[in-house]
Amino acid sequence: MTTGKVRIIGGAWRGRSIKVIDSPGLRPTADRTRETLFNCLGQRVDDLICFDMFAGTGALGFEALSRGAQKVTMIDASKQAHDALKENYQNLAKDGALGFAEFIKGNAIASASKQAENSIDICFIDPPFSEPGLFFDALKQAVRITKKNDGCAIYMEHPKTINPEELLKEIAEYGDFWEIRRTIRSGVAIGTLMAPKII
Repeated sequence: MTTGKVRIIGGAWRGRSIKVIDSPGLRPTADRTRETLFNCLGQRVDDLICFDMFAGTGALGFEALSRGAQKVTMIDASKQAHDALKENYQNLAKDGALGFAEFIKGNAIASASKQAENSIDICFIDPPFSEPGLFFDALKQAVRITKKNDGCAIYMEHPKTINPEELLKEIAEYGDFWEIRRTIRSGVAIGTLMAPKII
């Protein structure tokens, strides 16, 4: 069952809509948040490999594909969400696919653990807010698989109860590679964009 739609903000699919399923805890990333995020990323999405953990509606992953990502892997444990992701992609790609989309039904952290180190350019993380234990575990995997090059990034949406600086402290054991480039506040959520430090 669908309850609404989310609009793609930019790129080749600009103005196209994706259906939002009726699922407890599902929070599509707001239009304004996505616009701000991708303005920060700029043209860096072109030809990059993205990994969308806890994809939900796929709003971030589809936005990345629309803006030229080479490949986006979208993971969600819910069969309903997984099926909706594939259906939305089929609808968007009717006039021609953009990049390569991979859809995985399963545990996002387990799927990330199977990825090679430094194999992803941009990692999106948006776990269910009802499961706070997932945030730091997911972030640690993201730090492991995301490249430490200029132009690469990790974006996480988290409750306001988590201070963005806590995220940096949690990954300090993996080296002093990351810094916070932007925080985006929207309702009960904060979006934190982290990128490798430029020396």
